[in-house]
Amino acid sequence: MRRDINPIKKGLRIIIVGCGKVGTTLIEQLVKEGHDITIIDKNPQAVQTMSDLYDIMGLVGNGASYSVQMEAGIEDTDLIIAVTDSDELNLLCCTVARRVGHCSAIARVRTPDYSREVGYLREKLGLAMIINPELEAAKEVARILYLPTALEVNTFAHGQAELIKLIVPENNILDGIAISELSKTIPLNFLICAIERNGEVHIPSGNFVLLKGDLVSFVASRKDTREFLEKIGFKTNRVKNTMIIGGGKAAYYLAKQLINMGISVKIIEKDKERCEELSISLPKAIIINGDGTDEELLHEEGLQYTESFVPLTGIDEENILLTLHAKSISKAKVITKINRITFKDVISKLDLGSVVYPRYITSEAIIAYVRAKKNSMNSNIETLYHMFDSRVEAIEFLVDKTSSITDTPIMDLSLKDNLLISFINRNGSIIIPSGNDCIKTGDTVMIVTTHSGFNDIQDILK
Repeated sequence: MRRDINPIKKGLRIIIVGCGKVGTTLIEQLVKEGHDITIIDKNPQAVQTMSDLYDIMGLVGNGASYSVQMEAGIEDTDLIIAVTDSDELNLLCCTVARRVGHCSAIARVRTPDYSREVGYLREKLGLAMIINPELEAAKEVARILYLPTALEVNTFAHGQAELIKLIVPENNILDGIAISELSKTIPLNFLICAIERNGEVHIPSGNFVLLKGDLVSFVASRKDTREFLEKIGFKTNRVKNTMIIGGGKAAYYLAKQLINMGISVKIIEKDKERCEELSISLPKAIIINGDGTDEELLHEEGLQYTESFVPLTGIDEENILLTLHAKSISKAKVITKINRITFKDVISKLDLGSVVYPRYITSEAIIAYVRAKKNSMNSNIETLYHMFDSRVEAIEFLVDKTSSITDTPIMDLSLKDNLLISFINRNGSIIIPSGNDCIKTGDTVMIVTTHSGFNDIQDILK
């Protein structure tokens, strides 16, 4: 049985300031999960559209204004989320809200200057969370370039466990093997937890047979990930160099991380002034002033020989065309950043390599916090990822109290269908559980499921 929200627990009262890409994604998800949403934006058209579409209350005005917040009901609000285009406005919204109401506050902050001071700002302003979409997207891209044969790399258990997505090549060891047989063939701690075939997602049992073209997500401890990939014939060496098109905030954050990993970086940016700024802030990177969409320039700068290619322009269509061009003339690992999710079906049919959606990365972190805040009875949500176009959720729970799921062998638990307990993290040690293993107080536990809206580890039970 599919259950989208827990009907017993009342939703939170949430004010969202800003109806941009991230705001819209949050509204869509949080309404679906049964929360009472009020939106504030200066754009009357945006407020009208969202209010009509989701049947929520909308106010036109400045989200940092005391009177606007009072009109929105800040005194009875559980959480304010400020995701406008202005870092300063977001921080001010949260500061006013914290003074007036008793709510938690989350601000989107993207400027590198503020990002270096996140801890200080969060503590002094009393914020629950400061989130930076460009920085989070850059981290995701860096993880993929460190393991380039993967389509996606997500981390859990403070980096001790990894959830890896790959595509099964023809004549690979995975092509035509049942999952139970694979476990016997490769004696490592791993678990295949979700598969997409012909547009349909499966949470597999041991007798599920893998086929070429399947999109497969598996979980393993960080140390076992590379060994598992090598055993199934995937290269695991990181890239040595990368070419980035566009010199915005995401490019800066990504270049900084890659240089620290020992990967050489070349950035092509149109704006001369921005190039000068980047050459000062990234002295180890090569900064080229030029049009990254110019075929001749890309050729001159060696696109055909580069090991990885990441278009980070502000225009999705440009990023997509650049990716397709790079794939046609080079063997580079390509990663495509997409901000607006339109024509999803078309995008999924294109060979864009790894695709990164900053708005989803941001909204997932916030939704994980909202669910943990809504519940916080027997467990808290540590990490949440949406997989396969949000049709599958991977959720890491901290089990902080004894309950009906603790100290009972997993095989004796009455678990919902379409759900796998993927790993147990016990004191930093990753256990891929068998039926005889038990969940204990103090563990973190990762669940992969096609159900949505789980707030508590107890939700895994029928």
